[in-house]
This record gives sequence, C-alpha cells and structure tokens, in this order.
Amino acid sequence: MMKIVILDASPLDKDGGISWERIQALGEVTIYPRTSADQVVERIQQAEVVLTNKVVLDEAILSQCPTLKHIAVMATGFNIIDGAYAKSKGITVSNIPAYSTDAVAQQTFALILGLTNHLHHHSEFVRSNDWAKHEDFAFWHQPVYDLKGKTLGLYGFGTIAQEVAKIALAFGMEVIAHRRSDKTIEGVRLVSLDELLAASDILSLHAPLTAENKDLFGTESFSKMKKSALLINTARGPLIDEMALAKALNRGEIAGAGLDVMCQEPPQLDHPLYKIEQCLISPHMAWASVESRLRLMDILEANIKAYAKGEPQNIVN
Repeated sequence: MMKIVILDASPLDKDGGISWERIQALGEVTIYPRTSADQVVERIQQAEVVLTNKVVLDEAILSQCPTLKHIAVMATGFNIIDGAYAKSKGITVSNIPAYSTDAVAQQTFALILGLTNHLHHHSEFVRSNDWAKHEDFAFWHQPVYDLKGKTLGLYGFGTIAQEVAKIALAFGMEVIAHRRSDKTIEGVRLVSLDELLAASDILSLHAPLTAENKDLFGTESFSKMKKSALLINTARGPLIDEMALAKALNRGEIAGAGLDVMCQEPPQLDHPLYKIEQCLISPHMAWASVESRLRLMDILEANIKAYAKGEPQNIVN
C-alpha cells in the first residue's frame, strides 16, 4: 500500500466537518494536524505521497526523501514547493484548482459591504445600547454609499476575479480589470495599471504572488488612488506593503482596506493595522466554506487516485 503522510490537516478539518476516511482508504495514512519545519524530513522520509497545505517542501527537504513520488498540495497555490527540483527527481506535484471560487468571491463582497456599510461599527453601536439611548429612530456615525455606479477595479482576472466581476455587474457597478492577457468577459474593460489605480472606487486584488508584484501596492500605488478608494485583498498578503498601507490609511490617502490575507500568517502581535478602524481583517478564511472544503477533498482524492493509476492529473510542475 502507498505510504501517505498528511503534514497539516488542521486547516481543513478544524471544525470537525471534514473526514479523512476517503484518503485513509487509499493507503497507509499518517495524519498530523500541524508540522513544524524541523519535523518535516523525519515525518516524510519514508513516504511515497505527501499531502501539504502550507508546509514548505524545498530542495533541502526533498533531497532527503528518496521514496517520495508525489506531492499533493491541498490548495490552489503551490509556491511552497520547489517544483523544478521535484520534477528533476521524478516527483509529480498536483494542486486543487478552482475549488473555492464562489467562497472567495463571496468573502470579497463581505469585506466590501462591511466597509461601505460600516457594519461592524454600527453593530457595536447597537450592542453598547447607544441606539437605545438615542432620540432618533435611525442613526449612523458614518455615511453609507451605494455600490451602484461605483467603479470596481480588479488586479488579476482569473476565475475568482471573473466571479467577483459578475457580482459587481449585478450590483450595477462599472468593472475594469488589469491582467497580463487580453481575455475578458462582457461588461469588463481592460485597462493599464495606472488607470486601474486612478479610476477604481474599490480596488480588489486577485493575482498570484510573483517576484514582480511583491509589495506592488505600496506608497507609490496609494498616491495614485482616490482618497475615497477602498483596497480589498483576498489573494496573497505580500502583494501589499502593509506598513505603507497603515501609513496611507492613517494619513487619509485612501479611505479603507479589507484584508483576508496578510504577509505573515498568523500575523504578528499588535500589528499596526489592528488599530485602524477603517481596516477590516478576516483570518484567511475566504477559501474555507464547508462546500469549498468538500470540493477540495473530492479533487484531492481524485488526484491521489490518478497518481496511483499512473495517470496523474492537475500537475503543476
């Protein structure tokens, strides 16, 4: 039987809603909730198949694992794997494509609506009995604006961004996008990066992280944006220079930010962004709806079965 090691099961099954039984039926399976960097080699040195979500498998680790033949990444992003080195050693790497599109698009708009309607702030106003003590039947501390007629800018235009665009168009928003290719959908106009920054009332990031776009959204980019603009990130934390974002928000250079990802995860204690009222942060949960995790498990099982048949699928190296 295949010897299978799961290095970090916790992100998938932390609420008990996901079962590993189907994976356990495929071989001799060892499950670890979490694995630290100094535990990796010992745990996978005799494995044929390794499942990882965020545990890094680089050349230094892979070179010590002579029996390893397949790495099943339990996510869409696979930058945690040294794919080129793995390929040179005959190790295939698979990922889980397009399993969380709906969930991430939904969280994108949860952040947008949270910021435009100031939901957290006004909910706290009610909970603190301030509304009950007020003379008026209606109250708001900050103005609420319609999304209809506003411009949503999308940095990147893959599957998730396209779903976000459809939702935005249903709200009556104008949608513009910046991407490497010229592929678009009806109702979305492709623009340069400078126009994206200048024209967006809400700028939402949906691109993979590369060496070229790391910290792209920093001081220079914020200076080109509207002072009323909102920045949303459900893609990768390092797309944004977080210290520059904190300064921009504190100085009123942009109006707000909604983040589901950060540069370091879990983030540092007492991060400067925590203290900024116009910054909403969710703990990298956009991908994790119950339905998305069930789809992930379906594809993961299929990937391992395909490898076992000698017909690996969703290969990224």
